[in-house]
Amino acid sequence: MNIEWELREAGPPQAERTVLLLPGGMCSAGSYAEVMAEPGLAGVRLVAATLPGHAGAPPPDDYSIENYARLTSELATNVAADVVVGFSMGATVALEMVASRGFTAPVVLLGISLSSKDESAFFRAIARLGSVLGGLPSAVLAKGAASMVKRIPVSAERQAELREDFAKNAPRHLRPGLSEYVRYLHRHERPAERLCQAGVPTWIVHAEKGDGGLTDAERHALEMCPHAHLVTIPGSVFFLPNEVPERIAEVILDAVAVAGSPARAQPAGG
Repeated sequence: MNIEWELREAGPPQAERTVLLLPGGMCSAGSYAEVMAEPGLAGVRLVAATLPGHAGAPPPDDYSIENYARLTSELATNVAADVVVGFSMGATVALEMVASRGFTAPVVLLGISLSSKDESAFFRAIARLGSVLGGLPSAVLAKGAASMVKRIPVSAERQAELREDFAKNAPRHLRPGLSEYVRYLHRHERPAERLCQAGVPTWIVHAEKGDGGLTDAERHALEMCPHAHLVTIPGSVFFLPNEVPERIAEVILDAVAVAGSPARAQPAGG
């Protein structure tokens, strides 16, 4: 399928390193504006891409995470990405990109859920109700997320922009996307081990509260993984790229540094 990606770029076009930014579900490429404005990233080419079917972007024919990973791996190749950063559902797509060997360089996974146990009971209930009530639960989810924008420490105008992005989501596109996302969270018995076996340098970032988390087993597996780095943001944070952009930029720079190192870890079997 030919995808007309909705992209947002920042930084020097001829920069030595390029980072591909994948937003969360229901969010647009513009949701990375705070991160892209961080002075520390001024020398890096940043390309943010709205996931197909989200925030008004044209939908894909296949909403599976595996298909999203294939499409996004092609995009990463086309933009010559050295690092992929994903938030929430975007992080899940990035995980599948490296697990399927579609991308073999460093990744940064922000607020990722490796399994359904990492998601809130509210989200799981919304996803289940979609099979009975159609697009209504998805619409409720989008409105709920939009209402939380008020906690982001940005101007009223910027908050309005973020709420407008959520309003662009079509329930008929969200419902199959959420359903496939939930199916994916049940797909693999040991997702943390699968991520580690991909063999790429990986940063997994979570706040202490607010953006989900990891099970004890998942955390232990990642702590034992030689190329995984667990980063915990203090306090309660829901929209990591918007609420703590400076800290996220620091993690991205760590990944960029590793991408440029001759000693960068190689993919398993590569």
